[in-house]
Amino acid sequence: MPGQLRVRSPTGGNKPTVLLHGTSIFDIRASMPAAHDIAEIDGLRLYALPAALVETSPTFFSQKPTDARTALTMVSDASEILARLLEGGHSTIAGRLAGAFRNIGRERIADDIIRSMQAAGYTVRETDPFDIRLELSLPRRETSPYAGRIRVMWQEMRGEVIDNFPEAPGGPSDVAGYLRRVDDIYVTDAYHSLSIEGYRVSPELIDRVRSGNWNPDGDPQDGEYRDALAARGYYQAFEAVKRSVGSVLANENPGRVVDDDHGQWYRELFAPSVAAGIVKPGDLAGYRSDRVFIRNSMHVPLSPNAVRDAMPVFFEMLEAEEQPGVRVVLGHFIFVYIHPYMDGNGRMGRFLMNVMMAAGGYPWTIIPVQRRAAYMAALERASVHQDIVPFSRFLGELVDQGMSGKTAATLPTG
Repeated sequence: MPGQLRVRSPTGGNKPTVLLHGTSIFDIRASMPAAHDIAEIDGLRLYALPAALVETSPTFFSQKPTDARTALTMVSDASEILARLLEGGHSTIAGRLAGAFRNIGRERIADDIIRSMQAAGYTVRETDPFDIRLELSLPRRETSPYAGRIRVMWQEMRGEVIDNFPEAPGGPSDVAGYLRRVDDIYVTDAYHSLSIEGYRVSPELIDRVRSGNWNPDGDPQDGEYRDALAARGYYQAFEAVKRSVGSVLANENPGRVVDDDHGQWYRELFAPSVAAGIVKPGDLAGYRSDRVFIRNSMHVPLSPNAVRDAMPVFFEMLEAEEQPGVRVVLGHFIFVYIHPYMDGNGRMGRFLMNVMMAAGGYPWTIIPVQRRAAYMAALERASVHQDIVPFSRFLGELVDQGMSGKTAATLPTG
């Protein structure tokens, strides 16, 4: 959600209209763009992408680098941009855009801009408008801006994760012992993960549904209350996640494992609610087919079509990533950033995080419900401001405690 939306109009008032949550609309008094510079998308009259890149200010690249790089990934060749640069004699802008394309590894487009402008008699000095250079591996043309954004975010954030998250200890020598420890903390993990999502569960309820003493037909309370159904679903999903942990501890690629297995986790998570008639069977079909919004957040998750563009790229980046800590932090964050399901994204994100923990030899890590506010604030900072440092440090602190034998999450007493 942008802080300010700028609207260009010949009758603009050059003043802001203040909206909720510190946002505003600013109507700029200016002539309308040429017809070929306007694109209508979802009922909105917007600048066409080539025109937008020519019109944008130099500070945009440094202040909104993710947005800028995402836009650049959508350009397949220099022709549409060059037409506007040559017609307007924009030699300074040409140098800036050439530097921007070279920053994301699009050398051919950068060279075409420089050479074409020079051939037309313009002197062009190439400048990189970004603050840092990224090593991006991009397809020739990214057909979806959402897929491009996931690639860009991953590369922009991974260095800061490496700097702010503990180094991986390496895979455990005692795999059976690791899995026993995961079993031992199940009740604590379920209590805190379900409580973070607002369910009212007790350790006794969690243990009861795990033990098999759960009969929604014979016990109306078990069948009618969402808390009991959520606890049973969490147990079934946890068992499926443990099998995925076993796979990564057997040295299978963790990105490929979660790509293959996460659908089964989700089905187990909500199967009891489907059986009780609370959730429709069609909801288990896969990724969501409707919009979803997050309470008290400025982050608007991707549209359903965008989810289907972004998720394959997410798993591609996860599979290719060599740094265990990056897989942990960005695996959790980008999954919930995309928000692929109507419900259960937080629980699924924490399951994914802990499979990545196992792959790096980190201990299974529980996020305490008492630290929910800090957890959500760190995710919001990463989602809205593209600042992954607070979330990296938040998880890193919990991991440090776990590796030193300290208990960060406990069960309530009394």
